[in-house]
Amino acid sequence: MKTRNEITIGLIQMRCQKDQASNLKKATEMIRLAAKKGAQIISTQELFTTLYFCQAEDHSNFNLAETIPGPTTTKISDLARELGVVIIASLFEKRAPGLYHNTAVVFDADGAMLGIYRKMHIPDDPLYYEKFYFTPGDTGFRSWQTKYGRVAVLVCWDQWFPEAARLAALDGAQIIFYPTAIGWHPVEKKQYGKAQHQAWETIQRAHAIANGIFVATTNRVGIETPYGPPGIEFWGQSFVADPMGTIIARASATREEILLAKLDLNLIETTRVHWPFLRDRRIDAYSDLMKIFRS
Repeated sequence: MKTRNEITIGLIQMRCQKDQASNLKKATEMIRLAAKKGAQIISTQELFTTLYFCQAEDHSNFNLAETIPGPTTTKISDLARELGVVIIASLFEKRAPGLYHNTAVVFDADGAMLGIYRKMHIPDDPLYYEKFYFTPGDTGFRSWQTKYGRVAVLVCWDQWFPEAARLAALDGAQIIFYPTAIGWHPVEKKQYGKAQHQAWETIQRAHAIANGIFVATTNRVGIETPYGPPGIEFWGQSFVADPMGTIIARASATREEILLAKLDLNLIETTRVHWPFLRDRRIDAYSDLMKIFRS
């Protein structure tokens, strides 16, 4: 009989304000508390040091970006080393003059930077004008072996694409983390809000099922109006799903929260043995996936 292979993860769901230093300070305090409560792998939400500035096309927002390595990654690296935890941090990266990415950085428990993931799928919707700011990523879909487990990171809009989750799983990921900034347009919430949230949760649970892995999604919370009303009402509700797609932990829709979840990594093998989706894939028949559309 296999012994349990348990780890504890922590998701940092928080409100953000205009001052970047204040956001970093708050996140640091919450990461410390998560580690104190037993979290071994801890993830921030998307772009955790800033307001969600993509609500408008504003050239001044490029001043919010920083290099990697840079001041924030140095602080997060030191924090990971001090606490002995893995930290996944989502940042606005300045790669070169005029070249910017939405980037997640993975630090191991000794503070080493294991690697970066640059957001591959970039949306362009009302109040989500990300194509103005972010160059599509060039890192591909990969995973990293940390002290406590093998993790992959995808970011927000990536969570709607099954191909991204599949490729991360094929690279050995046991957990996919999705740092996220998603919410309602307040004027649409009454009519569409419930369906939008259910779709968001369902697609990610489906990734967990189809790949037999854990999925952990960290969303921000609160109403942000950097350019005036109505702004975006971020719906929080960060969650963790197991390899059967069951939600084993979910955060509030309105409060800042450290969401903790215990994961038995042995469930991955158990689930895949009974639901052998990877075994039964027909990779010889999937060439049309390389086309935008078949006709």
